[in-house]
Amino acid sequence: MAAAAVSEAWPELDLAERERRRELLLTGPGLEERVRAAGGQLPPRLFTLPLLHYLEVSGCGSLRAPGPGLAQGLPQLHSLVLRRNALGPGLSPELGPLPALRVLDLSGNALEALPPGQGLGPAEPPGLPQLQSLNLSGNRLRELPADLARCAPRLQSLNLTGNCLDSFPAELFRPGALPLLSELAAADNCLRELSPDIAHLASLKTLDLSNNQLSEIPAELADCPKLKEINFRGNKLRDKRLEKMVSGCQTRSILEYLRVGGRGGGKGKGRAEGSEKEDSRKRRRERRQRREGGDGEEQDVGDAGRLLLRVLHVSENPAPLTVRVSPEVRDVRPYIVGAVVRGMDLQPGNALKRFLTSQTKLHEDLCEKRTAATLATHELRAVKGPLLYCARPPQDLKIVPLGRKEAKAKELVRQLQLEAEEQRKQKKRQSVSGLHRYLHLLDGKENYPCLVDADGDVISFPPITNSEKTKVKKTTSDLFLEVTSATSLQICKDVMDALILKMAEMNKYTLENKEEGSLSDTEADAASGQLSDPRTNPSAGKDGPSPLVVEQVRVVDLEGSLKVVYPSKADLAIAPPHVTVVR
Repeated sequence: MAAAAVSEAWPELDLAERERRRELLLTGPGLEERVRAAGGQLPPRLFTLPLLHYLEVSGCGSLRAPGPGLAQGLPQLHSLVLRRNALGPGLSPELGPLPALRVLDLSGNALEALPPGQGLGPAEPPGLPQLQSLNLSGNRLRELPADLARCAPRLQSLNLTGNCLDSFPAELFRPGALPLLSELAAADNCLRELSPDIAHLASLKTLDLSNNQLSEIPAELADCPKLKEINFRGNKLRDKRLEKMVSGCQTRSILEYLRVGGRGGGKGKGRAEGSEKEDSRKRRRERRQRREGGDGEEQDVGDAGRLLLRVLHVSENPAPLTVRVSPEVRDVRPYIVGAVVRGMDLQPGNALKRFLTSQTKLHEDLCEKRTAATLATHELRAVKGPLLYCARPPQDLKIVPLGRKEAKAKELVRQLQLEAEEQRKQKKRQSVSGLHRYLHLLDGKENYPCLVDADGDVISFPPITNSEKTKVKKTTSDLFLEVTSATSLQICKDVMDALILKMAEMNKYTLENKEEGSLSDTEADAASGQLSDPRTNPSAGKDGPSPLVVEQVRVVDLEGSLKVVYPSKADLAIAPPHVTVVR
């Protein structure tokens, strides 16, 4: 009787076990009562689903602890999302070890401290050896665990926004402690000082320490070799000139001020000697000359096999595309980046098919089956800006999905669910293919995310589908790209980097391998038999490589304040040898 009662209370677990699912989402109004009945913890049976790669339990005010057995029962877990619950004041027992975990989201809980035994996992050996993204925002943390870097040595993104921290542990900035950390956000805390040792974060690209209690910014911050975006707004700095700069100047100007001995670093530590400053300026000049081609000799080498990516800054673009973000996406899918790419050649042979296949591979690998991020590509000519990224109730969201008739999101999801069941019956197996694999990502969501153009048409419904209106065809040469995520901004940028560099490689392949038109290409709208037109075919009638132009796209809030711009100088930083990025 007891087993039957448990099964009846948790039908999601029955379904996941029966269908051997790798993703599970628990949310919705009935969840709180069931968790309360389980003692404020997740049911132990959940930890007998060893195939799970993605687990999300969100919006449950009665969930105080995950419960024992998680680490032992879910060894293959890649993503664990436990946001907007009541976890705290610590985690007992501790979460790790979780050897495969890459994404951990504990935002919006009541965590106050994460001491050994009640934290993220052991430090020796590392409890979270593969963790890349950690979101602890919106808690009550007064301090960070000193062994965080040893527990998660491969961390790339750390979000601590909206806690009660007054300092960072010294171990966090120990040389070599977090060699891959590129994004650190700790806005809206009580931080009183920033250690000069932050310069040891060799991969740091983005730093947000706005709205804290900092009085100084160490000059050593300028020694972070990859730092491109900083935010210190809302801090009362002793150096009033620096305080004014952080409110209105670009990152480069602020770092230069610190580098040459501005008063922001407390007597300019580490920059006292003028010769050292001059050496630094000389090295920067040499790097700039190399980027710009020097005397031009390098540009003559291997031109036939080289492809150029030219980044067009917003200020150089007479009509830049902008994405406005509505606040309601924060609880659904908060992160988005966009870019415009001009000059793709999808007409020869199977070029379009290769392009679509590359997107599928990115979704499988880097996007972790769309659980970490989702990308979408659009025919730019059909995109009318400015765009609005928002969230709508399923019954109010209308879209013309790729290859289908117009439908409300609620009807579309239901239709896909029916198709998935039919697919399982026909093929007599538990797994499904196509869009059907991603339906679970919407389970329990009251609103669905969408991207809307200036005409009011929905052109994207992540993570499910794009619109037929902006479908990419063989004749497409200019594209709008978008990447969205519920996990982190950095994963959006990483996926966008990978997509654009892949597009560059594809264009290089197309140039080197002149293909005839392919009848096997199944793109229904391809203009088969059409003569090559230089206006639509970027490589037609040209000698040598044809540059792809990447136009910056700004993402702003409804008041117009900048949230992110892509590509920034920190993006597209690592390109293969045959790709040259010109900024």
